[in-house]
Amino acid sequence: MQALIFDLDGTLVDTVYAHVFAWQRAFAEAGLAIDGWRIHRRIGMSGGLFTRGVARELGREITPDETEVIQRRHGELFRSFLPERRPLPGAVELLRFLHAAAVPHGIATSGRPPEIDASLDALGVTKETIVIERGDVARAKPEPDLFLACQRRLGVEVEDCYVVGDAVWDLLAARRAGMLSIGLLSGGYGDDELARAGAFRVYRDTAELHRSLDELGVLP
Repeated sequence: MQALIFDLDGTLVDTVYAHVFAWQRAFAEAGLAIDGWRIHRRIGMSGGLFTRGVARELGREITPDETEVIQRRHGELFRSFLPERRPLPGAVELLRFLHAAAVPHGIATSGRPPEIDASLDALGVTKETIVIERGDVARAKPEPDLFLACQRRLGVEVEDCYVVGDAVWDLLAARRAGMLSIGLLSGGYGDDELARAGAFRVYRDTAELHRSLDELGVLP
């Protein structure tokens, strides 16, 4: 049976732009002004990779101490901006359906507790659902570690996994893991960008994905 591995932010919960605003303000407080659109293009990476990418954008080195302060402040701001999380259309229903139908599935996110806790609660995720977070692996997206760790925990073969994500970093990590990927428009990337990054199919959101599971061979 095919398995589904979901990204979290922008795929299952509407949190992408709160992350953008939190990162932008955290950098501004550190005296590092950066345009919001440049931040958006890097959402989905780990915090460490993110800050190194921003350093290149700014043309100056960001020290490890600065990185730690910015990352910590981003987490504080994100939780204050979005104390309650809103699941994206169809996300809760899809997860419930997969559980009821015994379709293997899990969540693999570059986020960490406590930032992801409210999102998982909003989705109704229980301890039965496999969740791989940044602290569980050595490298985050665009490296494949998160998805491979989730695949191993699910007990399925790599070739039987679909990765569902909203960002090019999800799709690149899926390709490196040897998995097919499904792109969703709910994180702000265009369908052309997701297709160029290797998406096998592109859907508007998890609600449309739910209606299209037969196209993926997920349902018998």
